[in-house]
Amino acid sequence: MSLRHRTVSQIMRSEFVSLERADRLDFAQQIMQLGRIRHLPVLSQGRVVGIVSNRDLLAASLSKVLQLAADQRHGFLGMVEVEEVMTKDVETVAPDTALEEAARLMLRKKIGCLIVASEDRVPLGLVTETDLLREAYLPGEDL
Repeated sequence: MSLRHRTVSQIMRSEFVSLERADRLDFAQQIMQLGRIRHLPVLSQGRVVGIVSNRDLLAASLSKVLQLAADQRHGFLGMVEVEEVMTKDVETVAPDTALEEAARLMLRKKIGCLIVASEDRVPLGLVTETDLLREAYLPGEDL
């Protein structure tokens, strides 16, 4: 089947880690480092309310500019709630969204991840730019 006729539900990662609004950035950073992931959906009562990316963490980590030691940076991030830096106007797509449409949306919005969600914003999975590249050039391979 052509990529144009495939949907995000066919390639999305249905197992993912999420955050709550009150979680701290140090926790988000640890998850990203340990899991080698760049995007974490933020949920409230099981529904998508935002997303935190590795870019958001870097922007929030002004302490890096101040040349604080690693433990001091970690302490700083431990004082900041996810809600303060998350992207609130998060892009979600329905499971039946075509891969071509998802790719266009990501390019147009300059984002690296889409949350696949139900109509009432319950997250079902994630599709990243890496997932789209893998499907286009290395279908069936899980690197």
